[in-house]
Amino acid sequence: MKKIHIISIVLIAVSIGILISAVGDVDTYATFSDASTKTGKKVKIVGQLAKDKEITYDPTIDPNYFSFYLIDSDGEERKVVLLQSKPQDFERSEQIVLTGSMEEEGFVATDLLMKCPSKYKDEELNLREARG
Repeated sequence: MKKIHIISIVLIAVSIGILISAVGDVDTYATFSDASTKTGKKVKIVGQLAKDKEITYDPTIDPNYFSFYLIDSDGEERKVVLLQSKPQDFERSEQIVLTGSMEEEGFVATDLLMKCPSKYKDEELNLREARG
């Protein structure tokens, strides 16, 4: 066999390995009750911030500890501990996607994505009122 054939086979095998590992990382969204059955396993949870509950963040004590309460898509409310700093405009978020696992103290998140209100919403409402 020629060197080019061996290199091609190795590259194809590596590509297949990368694709298989990427497919294994794709998860569907779970709820807190689903995550409770998968204690210790990473899941993604979508929900909304419980704005009437306590939000705890004190960077002078621990800049990588942020806790709040989230209401999942089933309406279940749980405490969430994010192992990162508090994101800017967190209270204004419309939807939150967390990646993490259920632990004894609640849901421990390692990653957070927020859907914030569009800055164009107010402009859109004003345009509709002007037309109407």
